[in-house]
Amino acid sequence: MFAAAVAATAVIGSLAAVSSSAEYEALRTPSWAPPSWLFGPVWTALYVMIALSGWLFWKRHGASRELVLFAVQLVLNAAWTPLFFAAGRYGLALADIIALLVSIVALIVVFGRKHRLAAVLLVPYLAWVGFATALNASILSLN
Repeated sequence: MFAAAVAATAVIGSLAAVSSSAEYEALRTPSWAPPSWLFGPVWTALYVMIALSGWLFWKRHGASRELVLFAVQLVLNAAWTPLFFAAGRYGLALADIIALLVSIVALIVVFGRKHRLAAVLLVPYLAWVGFATALNASILSLN
């Protein structure tokens, strides 16, 4: 179930990002922006950790309120790529990714109260989304 939900999030992002590499290369980006080829491998690793985190939490605690927050962050995650690349709405994408960042922090806190490993698995995700938030803000200001 968790692998499927996370895979669906990844597929939505991938479909919206079909031409994103060329679009990303055409954007004015800060000097610290990563190359477009890096995003796929990073997100693949992160999606595996996100799915494992959710599954571990569910396995120990069953269906719970915390998993609603897990679902919310997946929806926010899935929304970002279509907003940024398909729609070119960098400001709206920034609002979305800030909400995603907040939801990940909240998820780490609530998971951490009951399942430390499930929370720790989300820390690289938080770090990457924090970086992506700064990148989104920079791209918004440069374009």
